[in-house]
Amino acid sequence: MVESESKPKVKKKAVPMPKQPPEVRRHNFNEVALGYTEEQALEEASRCLQCPKPQCVKGCPVEIDIPAFIKLLREGKYEEGIKKIKEKNSLPAICGRVCPQEEQCQKMCVLGKVGDPVSIGRLERFLADWERAKGFTIPEKAPPSGKRVAVIGAGPAGLTVAADLAKLGHEVVIFEALHLPGGVLVYGIPEFRLPKSIVQAEVDYIKKLGVELKLGYLIGRTYTIPELLKDEGFD
Repeated sequence: MVESESKPKVKKKAVPMPKQPPEVRRHNFNEVALGYTEEQALEEASRCLQCPKPQCVKGCPVEIDIPAFIKLLREGKYEEGIKKIKEKNSLPAICGRVCPQEEQCQKMCVLGKVGDPVSIGRLERFLADWERAKGFTIPEKAPPSGKRVAVIGAGPAGLTVAADLAKLGHEVVIFEALHLPGGVLVYGIPEFRLPKSIVQAEVDYIKKLGVELKLGYLIGRTYTIPELLKDEGFD
């Protein structure tokens, strides 16, 4: 009789996120959550069950292939992992920090029925921070479509749609009324939760996709919609 190989037990507890200790962070406004080390990220990624019918994807508003990017991460294929995320999400460093994963993808994680769900957001942040440290890789874009698109507002929605349209080959210009891009990401979330440098890095990536950003343009006053369409040549 051949004995079946026993499968390694999955850890029920998630790897804790390193943080500034209270006695330190009370003296600064720096980011409190410090992010996983490589060792911690690999350990947490090993907890993923790689479900054949992943419920976590159903909980993700943009339907990132979560099991796929986690599998790539734990295989040490960080470049492929961040590319997999960016197929659906152009702002992973931001979403990895402030997206409410506990009410979305992680809430649907099967492992959460017997312990802590996989820390999907922390793993997304790890890959995004890894890419930012080494330098962004610009994905291949579709051939130029000949279409010119105006996006009004450089908040998270505007930045996201601008990136997606640029990848499809459209010429994209974002018009932002304020003096900094980011919207609520910059003006509504404190530095210790989401550093402004992280937002700027994501904006810089989107600009490298070919998106033009115009600040201080209040649509309705600087330009009206008819003027954008008729005089400025937008489609």
